[in-house]
Amino acid sequence: MKFKILTLALLGTVMSSAQAADWGYKGQHGPDHWGELAPECSKGKNQSPIDIGESLEADLADLNIAYKGQVTEITNNGHTLQAKVVGENTFTIDGVEFSLAQFHFHTPSENTINNKHFPLEAHFVNTDSQGNLAVIAVMFNRSESKNTSLEKLLDDVSNEDGTNALTEDFKVADLLPKSGQYHRFNGSLTTPPCSEGVRWFVLKEAKNMSADQISQFEEAMGHNNRPVQPLNARKVMSN
Repeated sequence: MKFKILTLALLGTVMSSAQAADWGYKGQHGPDHWGELAPECSKGKNQSPIDIGESLEADLADLNIAYKGQVTEITNNGHTLQAKVVGENTFTIDGVEFSLAQFHFHTPSENTINNKHFPLEAHFVNTDSQGNLAVIAVMFNRSESKNTSLEKLLDDVSNEDGTNALTEDFKVADLLPKSGQYHRFNGSLTTPPCSEGVRWFVLKEAKNMSADQISQFEEAMGHNNRPVQPLNARKVMSN
C-alpha cells in the first residue's frame, strides 16, 4: 500500500529539479537507462506502452465515464504537460469506481495502433479507493482545424517548468471522443517507476488537432514517448 501511495504522489505532484534530472527521454537519462533507477522498467513483463495490432473481440462492459468536472490549471513539470482537474470525475469498470487524478500528454503517442504513432496522446490517470490505477488513453489526429479545448490549455502553457491557471476553464469531458469503444490490456506506468498492475483503456476514436497545436506541444514538451514494450503473454481485448 505504501508503494501505491508513493506512485500516486509521483503522479499528482510536480517533481523537483533534482528528481526531474534523474530520468528523461534522451541519452544517459533515456528509457534504455530507466532500469538503473527502477528495476521494473527493465525487468517487468507487463510494461506499457504497447503496439495494438491483433486483438480479441470481446463483449466488454461500458466504461461509464462520468467526467463532470473542470480543467483549471496546466503544469509543465519538465517531462510532460499535466492538467489539474476539479469536481466529480469518475468512471466505473469491473464493478469498481475510479476517480480522475490528473491527465497529461505525450508527443508523439506512446501506444501505437498497427505500428502507427499519433501526433499526440492524452493519458487520463484514475485511481480507486485502494490506490489501484487505471488509464484512459485518447489519441489525437492532425486536421485542418484547431481543437478548441486544447487551445484553452495552450493559451496558458509555459515552455519552462511551472504552473499556470487557465484563463478559461473547460469541461474535462470535452477532450473525450463520443464513441466509448476501446482496447483493453494490463500494463504499467510509462515512466519510472514503471509500476505494473495498471488497467489500460485506449479509446478507438481519435480527436482532432491542428498542425500548429502539434508544434506547440512539441515545443513545450519535446518528444516524451517511451518506446513500445514487448506484449509477452498478454492479450489485447477490444469491443
